[in-house]
Amino acid sequence: MKEKIERKDLLRYILIRLLIITSILIATFIIQYSTGTDFPPIFILAIIVFYGLSLIYFLLYLWGKFPVFQAYLQLISDLVLITWLVYISGGMTTSTYFLYIFAIIAASLVISEKATYLAAGLSAVLFGFLVDATYFGLIPYFHPDQAVRQDFGSVLFNLILAWAVFFAVAFFMSYLSRSLKKARRELEQAQKELILRERLAEAGRISATLAHEIRNPLAAISSAVQVLKSEYRGNGDVGRMMEVIVRESNRVSQLLEQFLDFAAPSKRMFSEIDLGMLLNETLEMLRSSGELDGDKIRVDGNYLFRRVVYYGNPNHFKQIFWNLVKNAIKAMPEGGKLSLNFYHSRRDGLKIVVADSGIGMSEQDKENLFVPFYSGFGEGRGLGLATVKKLVEDYEGKIQVNSEVGRGTEVIITLPLVDERKKGTELR
Repeated sequence: MKEKIERKDLLRYILIRLLIITSILIATFIIQYSTGTDFPPIFILAIIVFYGLSLIYFLLYLWGKFPVFQAYLQLISDLVLITWLVYISGGMTTSTYFLYIFAIIAASLVISEKATYLAAGLSAVLFGFLVDATYFGLIPYFHPDQAVRQDFGSVLFNLILAWAVFFAVAFFMSYLSRSLKKARRELEQAQKELILRERLAEAGRISATLAHEIRNPLAAISSAVQVLKSEYRGNGDVGRMMEVIVRESNRVSQLLEQFLDFAAPSKRMFSEIDLGMLLNETLEMLRSSGELDGDKIRVDGNYLFRRVVYYGNPNHFKQIFWNLVKNAIKAMPEGGKLSLNFYHSRRDGLKIVVADSGIGMSEQDKENLFVPFYSGFGEGRGLGLATVKKLVEDYEGKIQVNSEVGRGTEVIITLPLVDERKKGTELR
């Protein structure tokens, strides 16, 4: 999986390192003032180099190119500079090696889990090389007074302890980072759900207003035209216009019915229903209306031979099946395969799976899939799947959609098992 870094995280990385460097500089001056100890100029030079690099990193941040490369460049250069500071301050004889921990933490918060363990590994290698090289005389101590002779066992113990600290910090920071990212994703999903519910509520308010203002006059117009049509004996343009008025009146009436589904609370009548039979009846209605062409679309699935008993409102499930199957038909204008299956388990509940081999959906369509009045089809009203989602959630269920452009769409509805007070769910 390709690593991605948000620019705001990169800026935070730069600011954190500036804060740490400034804290070290302030601590240096405090120690120098209180003890009278003069820190070597090269130590101050290292701090200045840190500041200089921070300025370069900030300019790279403003440039905005290659953020992942910049983050790794900062990480590696920081580890090298920390090793320099540890060497200057005395290596194993001081506790400045704790600075490696800040680099590990920064890698976890800003880059990735892989970078966290890379930082821990490089810290262990650099610090281990520094300790071994000074102990065995490969490189001299920065200041002769720092050359305190220690036995090999003590050096090895302290080195392994430092390594253990590095990797322990990497492990716990990776775990914490995963938890934070998961919580962030859940929060974003909850925000999307909240926005969707607000839009559904707004659609409900619009529905109630439209229904009361349009429904009754529309019914009167349709009835009047049907009476006129029955008395009219001609076959000219007037008769055809009357047919258009009646047909379009019925279409608007159906749209109002969908609006009312948002405005009116769901009526959960827990009667025993056969979902397979309801699905088959829905398919027969679509065939008789000409919308489901058996020559172009092949329908299969276990709904034909499995009796699926559930307890709920049959009208709700007819509406669910109607909208899902109609969407699948629209997604296969040139024909294809429609699979309809029911699955049942005590752990997962009842699953209804509707899959087509149609055109699939783009990322934008998937993001707006359940948004009222948004339709991926030119002639659509954008209420079908929004209605389905609302009904499924009324039954404390979940709906999941898997789709890719050119590879079809799969809709999975998961319904919980109804408890004994509601007679349970049974699949035979």
